[in-house]
Amino acid sequence: VVDFLKEPEKFRKIGAKIPKGVLLLGQPGTGKTLLAKAVAGEAKVPFFSMSGSEFVEMFVGVGASRVRDLFNKARKNAPCIVFIDEIDAVGRKRGTGQGGGNDEREQTLNQLLVEMDGFGTDETIRPGRFDRQVVVDMPDIKGREEILKVHAKGKKFAPDVDFKIIAKKTAGMAGADLANILNEGAILAARAGRTEITMADLEEASEKVQMGPEKKSKVVPEDEKKMVAYHEVGHGIVGYIIGGGDRVHKITMIPRGQAGGYTLSLPEEEKSFHSKKYMLDRIARYFGGRAAEEIIFGKENITDGA
Repeated sequence: VVDFLKEPEKFRKIGAKIPKGVLLLGQPGTGKTLLAKAVAGEAKVPFFSMSGSEFVEMFVGVGASRVRDLFNKARKNAPCIVFIDEIDAVGRKRGTGQGGGNDEREQTLNQLLVEMDGFGTDETIRPGRFDRQVVVDMPDIKGREEILKVHAKGKKFAPDVDFKIIAKKTAGMAGADLANILNEGAILAARAGRTEITMADLEEASEKVQMGPEKKSKVVPEDEKKMVAYHEVGHGIVGYIIGGGDRVHKITMIPRGQAGGYTLSLPEEEKSFHSKKYMLDRIARYFGGRAAEEIIFGKENITDGA
């Protein structure tokens, strides 16, 4: 896209048509808006942004006029990028408006299709109608480490901080979640009166964001504490003996969120595919807690926590 904006002639000369629309697909927080802004910045062109939900008002026709205004501004500043966030707020099938087709979302969508020249009159805004689709996926382990480093700028860290470990612990997290972890870590350090963010702060922050805060004040009966301790160690022992791709990183019996305690295993590397053996090993780890309860307290006393 940067190339299209900087050197359109290069493509026109060979007879290539420059894409009109790029649809970014991805879950919230993966950085779709940031990516669009970065492209505009790289290409040194103006960036016009509006959210799909801003078009949709109570008063019919307001959305359509906003679309017109947005594209008029864009034409005056061409080449530029028009970024419409949350397009699914207006993107639905045309011709389904109630009350004689005078529905606000439909009018807004109609106007959007007219402005984005090249749409048929009875088409929908959907992936197939854009020239390009770009999936902005959740970052992998390397990506998470790099994102943490970006959000670490301007913060002071203790020498023991290892972003690799935090990246391992945060599988499935989006960039926004990772930024939240570093901010939470900074808050914890400041509360404790430290001038640097320690690894313990980041460990605590990542678990707080993923599972909820520690329930240190919760009064847990002694027999329950004992049961949780054996249950979690059961997971840990099985995990340690099995070994394999995931290593036991932490075992705790401090309640957090809905968990009475937990055993945290971290993958050595993140894989796209898992073998049957790996899945069976994971199931064995999960059953480790139940097996420990049965061995220590007897079959009759296995809890619903198992």
